[in-house]
Amino acid sequence: MNTDDINLAYKIRHALNDNLDALPASTTERLAAARAIALSRKKADAPVQQPRKSRRFFDVDFHFSGAGLGRLGVAIPLLALVVGLGGLYQYEQQQRIAELAELDAAVLADELPLTAYLDHGFNAYLESQQRQQ
Repeated sequence: MNTDDINLAYKIRHALNDNLDALPASTTERLAAARAIALSRKKADAPVQQPRKSRRFFDVDFHFSGAGLGRLGVAIPLLALVVGLGGLYQYEQQQRIAELAELDAAVLADELPLTAYLDHGFNAYLESQQRQQ
């Protein structure tokens, strides 16, 4: 509630209290009975719970509360993303190394014609050979 709402509530309460003496007795009795019924139906106040103590393991706090689980809910997917990207990078590097090793093996085995070494389009020739295989 902001201050305007609080001021309005005080003004209404003051106006009701001013006219309280002018109410008929039957109205005040009905209001008193309604108040008693409302108080009997009121829920009991919830007991205040003591905060849980955190468990310490290797000097790291583990909080099993909603906020701690929320942080884990963000950290675990981010960690999985980093591990996945690292694995993808390693896989691509291994593929590149394998392609270069295959090219080196072909050059050392003399499976390429001599014109391939003299041609400026040597890379184009190698790519066309790889596409045919």
